[in-house]
Amino acid sequence: MNQEYSVAKFGGTSVADHGAMSRCAQIIADNNNVRVVVVSASAGVTNHLVALCQSALTPQQRQAHIDGVIAIQLNILEYVSLDADLAHGFDVTLSAFRSSAEQAPQSSAHSDELLSFGERFSSYLFTQVLREHGVAATRFDVRSVLKTDSQFGKAQPNIKATAQQAHAQLLPLLKDQVVVTQGFMGSDDYGDTTTLGRGGSDYSAALLAEAIGANSVYIWTDVVGIFSTDPRVCAKAAPIAHLSFDEAAEMATFGAKVLHPATILPAARSGISVFVGSSREPQGGGTWIQKTPQGDTLAGVRAVTQRKNQILLTLKSPEMLLASGFLARVFTILSEHKISVDLVTTSEISVALTLDNAPNASRPELDQQALERLSEFCHVSVENNLTLVALIGSEIVLRQSELNLMQVLSEFDIRLICHGASKHNLCFLVEQSQSDAVVQTIHQRLLEG
Repeated sequence: MNQEYSVAKFGGTSVADHGAMSRCAQIIADNNNVRVVVVSASAGVTNHLVALCQSALTPQQRQAHIDGVIAIQLNILEYVSLDADLAHGFDVTLSAFRSSAEQAPQSSAHSDELLSFGERFSSYLFTQVLREHGVAATRFDVRSVLKTDSQFGKAQPNIKATAQQAHAQLLPLLKDQVVVTQGFMGSDDYGDTTTLGRGGSDYSAALLAEAIGANSVYIWTDVVGIFSTDPRVCAKAAPIAHLSFDEAAEMATFGAKVLHPATILPAARSGISVFVGSSREPQGGGTWIQKTPQGDTLAGVRAVTQRKNQILLTLKSPEMLLASGFLARVFTILSEHKISVDLVTTSEISVALTLDNAPNASRPELDQQALERLSEFCHVSVENNLTLVALIGSEIVLRQSELNLMQVLSEFDIRLICHGASKHNLCFLVEQSQSDAVVQTIHQRLLEG
């Protein structure tokens, strides 16, 4: 492990404009251990790019989104003058963007190419801002290192190939300079651009940290750490100074938007510490996520999260009674359609599954073809407008001594509950219209005492 190396990632709000980029550049200038910087698209850019992937836009609407992307870049360029090497690359990228965005993508590969431009633009601009802060910095195309499969929109990384390319191309650059590269994207075996899914820049940073053997990843965002719940929902939500990998993974998976769920995978696999803090308040503390956390780690519920726009898929068949193979058949179909399942409960003749239906996903989680195949051998019921609420912590066990927890849960209309597979969470579904009130009540009763 390269103990002296760290990776830093800056999210969209952290690179939203020149002022934000300047604050982030100072963070890098103050920490000589950071050798790789991963940047997201500037705030607002990805929304325009997602819109440009739609086929229903009029020419005027399409041009408005193209202009919106360019305007954000030009706003930053008003305060910074690109060096010759960066100016050439930026101009080439701008020309490629205009060409790619003129027509709606005709393939998922084209969509990923179009979606990648936000990070490509911001990496040129942030490299220049770093140089203005006295940091020797170079811009690097992550697609030459971060290798993935060809599952466009939700590509899976090739860990071995990424490590090989990082050792060959990335590590030699790090001794004398900071490398600025892109989050969210990679390339497949054919050289086509792929994306890791919305919010994948955190994941990219952790993958690159693993590939170069870094000892830590700094995730700089717009909040001072991971909170006990969303502070926009509960005014008394408080940051948690230390979390285990298991706790952080559960929180990220079940709705803590400050961290991409997959980020924990490479970090836990390679023992890389992860820090989450605010680029606006770098001295304001944050959350350290480690294999063996120190400080305020306690058993019991430590946070409550919610993830809205959930689907409850119920599959019922009398043939399931005393029969083997039913679940295998169900999950084979789900796997073939790349459908990720969160919670599972079963009865004698039915199985209930929860799926994420995030409105900003690059593709729907549950497609019609999968439903038709499931309907061939069971009755299929789909419920929408649900929220998954998760209690996160350590050693969460429903027992008689924990009357407060059971009393709190008894106050809600729960559609499904899942507990027992992990002592780090207790999850349940409620109507989406009630979820904020549910979270507020749980936080008040269990975490504000």
